[in-house]
Amino acid sequence: MHVHVECPEGEAKFWLEPVISLASYHGLSRNKLLKLQNIVEGRKNDITKAWQKHFGR
Repeated sequence: MHVHVECPEGEAKFWLEPVISLASYHGLSRNKLLKLQNIVEGRKNDITKAWQKHFGR
């Protein structure tokens, strides 16, 4: 399970399982990636529920 994050500076893909980790990115600074990862970590339950609803799992 993964999530794509887009912002004006670029984009990133984070794996949600088995632990949240950066899969790939483009155009983002290390500082921005850390901020985005913190957001993903804080919203993991919401993201997981939305992913499961969308993909029917």
